[in-house]
Amino acid sequence: MAKGFFITGTDTGVGKTVITVALIKAIGLLGLRACGMKPIETGCIKEGDILVSSDGMFIKTIAHMDQTVKYISPCCFESPLAPMAASEIEGIPVNLEEIKRAYRELSETYKAVVVEGIGGLLVPIKRDYFVLDLAKDFGLPIIVVSRPGLGTLNHTMLTVNYAIKEGLNVAGIIINYNYPPKDTIDEETNPDIMKQISPVPIIGVFPFLRDLESHTIEKAVVKNLDLEIIKKYLF
Repeated sequence: MAKGFFITGTDTGVGKTVITVALIKAIGLLGLRACGMKPIETGCIKEGDILVSSDGMFIKTIAHMDQTVKYISPCCFESPLAPMAASEIEGIPVNLEEIKRAYRELSETYKAVVVEGIGGLLVPIKRDYFVLDLAKDFGLPIIVVSRPGLGTLNHTMLTVNYAIKEGLNVAGIIINYNYPPKDTIDEETNPDIMKQISPVPIIGVFPFLRDLESHTIEKAVVKNLDLEIIKKYLF
């Protein structure tokens, strides 16, 4: 099976998809052919009878993947909700076997797979199955994406420590600016405080990018992420 990472967040909207493609770029810079996967995507746009996975298409484009988006985002819902809620409203069950088949196909083709979870670790996929369980089933090291602003210390440490308590291998944290910097005292001090209190390393502080073109993301990776931390989980 391929190596790679499972990306989770302290919350929804922290920019996990941008960090997913950034890690695909990072792995490529380390010499391995990598792909991305977002097994479950909600809030998809309906075009006729087809649900369009915008995050899946973005991953496909940046990673230069030949596979159809169905392999990247095998489970899509129109409702912008947690998977369990969207599944109940739309009357469509989450097909875990289809998700695992898509992952196996990708892992046989690429040297590394970066899998993006949905929301945080305790987002329900089914009544008795959470994003945490999906991460366990994939068996990949975890990278936690967090915000830079006020409240992030508590949210990040809760996520990291719970993941460790549940037996997940947490590779580190990426603090992501999913919005333009506010230049406030909390944003200035939080990364250093997090380094002091976190049981896992800070892989980097990723900047807000107005331009999400492939070359812009790659330049930001080189400048802002610790490739040595990433490398030790791949070789």
